[in-house]
Parts: sequence; structure tokens; C-alpha cells
Amino acid sequence: MKLAMIGFGQAGGKVVDKFLEYDERTGSGIVRSAVAVNTAKADLLGLDRVPEDNRVLIGQARVKGHGVGADNELGAEIAEEDIDEVQGAIDNIPVHEVDAFLIVAGLGGGTGSGGSPVLAKHLKRIYTEPVYGMGVLPGGDEGGIYTLNAARSFQTFVREVDNLLVFDNDAWRKSGESVQGGYDEINDEIVKRFGILFGAGEVEQGGAVAESVVDSSEIINTLAGGGVSTVGYAAEEVEPKSGSGGLLSRFKGDDSDDGMDTANTTNRITSLVRKAALGRLTLPCEIDGAERALLVLSGPPRHLNRKGIERGRKWLEEQTGSMEVRGGDYPVPESDYVASVILLSGVHNVPRIKELQQVAIEAQDNIDEIRQESKANLEELVEDDDDELDPLF
Repeated sequence: MKLAMIGFGQAGGKVVDKFLEYDERTGSGIVRSAVAVNTAKADLLGLDRVPEDNRVLIGQARVKGHGVGADNELGAEIAEEDIDEVQGAIDNIPVHEVDAFLIVAGLGGGTGSGGSPVLAKHLKRIYTEPVYGMGVLPGGDEGGIYTLNAARSFQTFVREVDNLLVFDNDAWRKSGESVQGGYDEINDEIVKRFGILFGAGEVEQGGAVAESVVDSSEIINTLAGGGVSTVGYAAEEVEPKSGSGGLLSRFKGDDSDDGMDTANTTNRITSLVRKAALGRLTLPCEIDGAERALLVLSGPPRHLNRKGIERGRKWLEEQTGSMEVRGGDYPVPESDYVASVILLSGVHNVPRIKELQQVAIEAQDNIDEIRQESKANLEELVEDDDDELDPLF
């Protein structure tokens, strides 16, 4: 699937940067074009792979490149005012070559949580391609204002995009882990899961061809119902090809296999499917009631098995109760792993979302106090000119 990725805010820019690194390392070609938008100059300077011409600093007249101090209302206002500057970078995207737009944002801060829904609404008004969101929820230990921002942004973002893919930091941060180390690892997890999902079907000329092809239309149809989506992942290392048998013999599916080898292959793949669906999802939830699902098995072609994929797909139908469960394989000849990725679209029973909705309701009682805190943060940032950076724009 070819995507035009737009990272909005600090977290969004870092995730898009990580996707570009993934593309470079794997040759998957997911990111057809990448743009980063921010109100903080330092965050844009900290990116490694997003082209400098595609880094857009907005709100210079109001916050002078210092960010919005976790004030997502100000982030939304600035996005509205400077949308033409963002569109200027998007105009350089060869839209006829992309399958969809993906806006990536952390929902706890100010710039991404406020600006990403504004951009989504703008893009849907202009383009016919689907506009998806990828929202990263803050950890519960990051502070009340970030939880409130996420609660408010989530409600708006999910309404403006064709589907919102969610990653919950709360479910992934390890106790005792440094903040920076935690975020780096989380970004790796995001890209690993979504990289396999979006990479499905993008086979170069002369590359391995899937038995059951999963292409961009399968992903688009799975996300077509809107709402909230989550992704599950499970992987197992495989041995290099050799005559020694072992683990390889259980995955092989060619004519030299006997019935037991094929049965082992099928069972191992269905086991990975169950682990992906019932293990740690990007947004923890009950999978029962998901409106649509997509299963992708990735790995060396000789380790993939059509029967196992079909059995896994039927198991997913039973577990979700959905009749719209698609599935296929994504051969990666040089991979050392067989991986199962499951996209669950239109999930409903999500405790974290219910918690955020409750926070949004309770916050109305002390909204003035929270706004004063945001204003103080912003004034402190704007007044602090001691570490002024050399201009980039």
C-alpha cells in the first residue's frame, strides 16, 4: 500500500521518520511521500529522514517556533490559520501514485492533537483518496492535561478520518523505563506492526508472489466501515534454509513434504494467528464484535502455507463474529521470521476509550483551571529565548 504520510506534532513526526527508516531498511516502499508539520522548530530539526523541504513550521506569528505548550485548542487554531502552508507541502505529493493519506499524531500534546483533525477534514474536502489517522494515546503517568487532550482530540479525530488506527502507550510502556527509551521502543513496535500490514501486496518486479494476495484494496475495504482499529502481532524465528530439517521442516509446504510436515506447518501458522489476536494489541480490546478483520502472514515463501492461513481466517471469523474477514500472505524471502499481523476494524468494547470519554466529561468541571495551566506553559516557552536555534526556515 502506497501512503502519503503526514506527521503532525512531535510524536507524529518521529513515527513518520521511523517509517522512512523502515522503508530504507526493508525496501518495502510504503511511504511514497512524507511531510512533517509542527509549531516547534526544535522538533522539526530533530528529524533525520523527512526531507527538509517537507518540514512545515506553522504558527510562527503566534508562538515563534516554541510550540503550543500542550494547548490543543491553540494547536487547532494555528492549523486552521496556516492550513495553506501545510497544503503547499502536500501539493508536492504525487497523489495519483498513493492509495491513501495517513496522518500520524500523538493525541496527548497540543500541536498534533489539535491540528491533526483539522488537517483530516481539509484533506477529505479536497481529495478522493481515503484519509486515515494514526493516533498515539499518552500514558496515564504523563499528566492530566495530556489525558484530557487525548480525550478531546480522539472524539474529533475519529469523526474526521475514514478510520482511526490507535496505539495506546499505556499498554506498552515498561515500568522503570526511561521516557526517551520507552518512546523509541514504542515507535519501533508501531512501525513493525503497521509496516507489515501496509507492506502487503507491494511486490517489486521479480519478487516473490503471494499465494493469496493481500493488496491495498483489501486494506481499504477492511478499514471502509470507519471507527477505531487495532492491530495484533506475533512472530517466530525460523532457521535458514538447509538440509537439516528441524523448524524449517515444519513450515515447508513443497512437494517433498509428507503429510505430517504439512500438518505441523498449518498448526504453527494458526497458533501465530491466535497469539496475534489474543496477545497485546496496539489498542487493547475485546475482539468479539469487531466489524471487519484482515489477516496477513509474512515471511519466507517456503514457510507460508495456504491451508494454515485459511484456517486462521476461519478462526478469526468465529472469534469476532464478523463475516468480513480477509486474509493472505506477504512473502519476504530474506526474512528470518514468520509473522502474523491482524487488523481489527470497527472495534467497540475498548476500556481505554471508555476511560477517555469519562475523563472528557469530568474535565468540563475544571476546564478553566486546565486552560490556565496551558497558558502558563505557553508563556514560559515563548519567553525562554536563551537557547534560540539557528533558523532553518
